[in-house]
Amino acid sequence: MSADYGDNRPDLAAFWMPFTANRQYKDAPRLLVEASGMYYRTADGDSVLDGTAGLWCCNLGHAREEITEAVARQLATLDFAPTFQMGHPLPFRLAAALAEFAPPGLDRIFFTNSGSESVDTALKMALAYHRARGEGQRVRLIGREKGYHGVGFGGISVGGLVNNRRTYLTLPGADHIAHTFDLARNAFSRGLPEHGAEKADEVERLVALHGAETIAAVIVEPVAGSAGVLPPPKGYLERLRALCDRHGILLIFDEVITGFGRLGEPFGAQALGVTPDIMTTAKGITNGALPMGAVFAHRKVHDAIVQGPPAAIEFFHGYTYSGHPVACAAALASLEVYRRDGLFTRVKSLASPWEDGIHALRAKPNVIDIRNIGLMGAVELAPRADAPGARGYEVLVRALKAGLLIRATGDIIALSPPLIISEDEIGKLFDILGSVLDDLA
Repeated sequence: MSADYGDNRPDLAAFWMPFTANRQYKDAPRLLVEASGMYYRTADGDSVLDGTAGLWCCNLGHAREEITEAVARQLATLDFAPTFQMGHPLPFRLAAALAEFAPPGLDRIFFTNSGSESVDTALKMALAYHRARGEGQRVRLIGREKGYHGVGFGGISVGGLVNNRRTYLTLPGADHIAHTFDLARNAFSRGLPEHGAEKADEVERLVALHGAETIAAVIVEPVAGSAGVLPPPKGYLERLRALCDRHGILLIFDEVITGFGRLGEPFGAQALGVTPDIMTTAKGITNGALPMGAVFAHRKVHDAIVQGPPAAIEFFHGYTYSGHPVACAAALASLEVYRRDGLFTRVKSLASPWEDGIHALRAKPNVIDIRNIGLMGAVELAPRADAPGARGYEVLVRALKAGLLIRATGDIIALSPPLIISEDEIGKLFDILGSVLDDLA
């Protein structure tokens, strides 16, 4: 959608945009200039229903007064304070508040500034844990094909999306288990797919190849988000947990997307009934208002590392903005809204209309698969023979013009609206998307 800015068109050249075809975008820019509740407003003044919670992060909807006021108060009180050998009250309060909602045992919390930083922190924790226990030879980090774990060198090394890896150096000790996507057997699944739990046995293959004594951790997303909303097959995560336990390997869940109510519980681990040893989060922790992440470590991981002489730094890692006062204020305010409005579990009441709505698109032209779990969903389109990804991009552009923000990953349309969405708005979302698909060649 190309806007007519007249003499007020911004200069687009200087901003090198992330994960964007810069020349294509700047030739026909799409600018969002305001947001409130479930809606964005474009530079043209059009109202747009947010079908993606911003970028999987604005779970509480936009422009929440509670968060705005908390941030303003904190900026006027304490704008910054270091947490290296110093402290301020807010990260201690926030960590205690988060621990109340965490899976059992995951109550030692390290603050970061993003999901990418959370992943690299978790990988370091895993290495430090084994070293502290006298198993410093456990240095291999195992990810999964089609996995996305941010853009740090650790994250791209365990990640399994080729375009994120092919240009860069990756860690030499990283390897991957197979993905779980099985279009032939699981197409149009509702919730967890029936087939594929045996894919967890790929851990045994890597144990046989490398030796269990060399493997530090396995990291997976409970639901692969950026690859196109791939729910785990029934029994898969339980099997993965058992295999890691059998071989003394730490299990890390990347909950940057599935955390904070997306699946109908505070975290995906609780919704899916499997508890990892370490859990990475970000996005919904501040409702996207300010950059922040948090790594939840099991007490056994923390206690193995935090030992030795009391005056010694136990974990040589951290960020200038770890536990930033203003980000903590935003997170505390967000947690209070989640708690007060019952938003950690609200998805349970929306799951059926969401599932019925998205699967009603099954007969639309070019649709080859539909997947859903919690308040996440994906519609996969057949790629054009001469232009993979072109259909998905066209849906993105047309949907925005029709008043709906979606996310396109190649030819996959990913959906993850704010948790405050109403049943009427769910219907509106799928009506708009259905009309766009009807007109798509």
